[in-house]
Amino acid sequence: MKNRLERRYGMGHLHFITCSCYRRKPLLGTERARNLFLTILDQVRDRWDFGLQGYVVMPEHIHVMITEPRVGIPTTVMQVLKQRVSRAMHGRRRRKRAAPGQGRLWDEAPSAKRQPFWQRRFYDFNVWSWKKKNEKLNYMHFNPVKRGLVKHPKDWVWSSFGFYSGGKAHSCPPNPDWKPKVKG
Repeated sequence: MKNRLERRYGMGHLHFITCSCYRRKPLLGTERARNLFLTILDQVRDRWDFGLQGYVVMPEHIHVMITEPRVGIPTTVMQVLKQRVSRAMHGRRRRKRAAPGQGRLWDEAPSAKRQPFWQRRFYDFNVWSWKKKNEKLNYMHFNPVKRGLVKHPKDWVWSSFGFYSGGKAHSCPPNPDWKPKVKG
């Protein structure tokens, strides 16, 4: 019997979400890719109206901590985020690899299938306490240090650490005091 993934929504919890690139490849391995991800995350946050508590963008995966959106559920937010990032990244690859005057946009046979950008599923952990929230934020912020990418979390600009440490906020600053917009 398959192990069914169970998500729990509607309880007012934060959601610590982990999503990996396809086959854990470093598809977010460049500054440009990580910056693009954060730009799209900011756009999705504005469109779906949710609170972004924290994040880190690693070369082959991301962590975000979000509230439930005003409309919809975190699964919908992640679906939209993953689709938009995938389309934008595939589009960048196409333009970069396309040679002027050639009909094909990829360096492969016309019938070859494009590889996915993301793993199909994502991991969602309900954060129900202040202690657990701080634990998950620290985990995110120290992830680049643990992986040997930087010596201190402040040196990894693709995380929310700068926001919380009073340093420089990136293009997608968290909004921990978020309240849903009132229609009217």
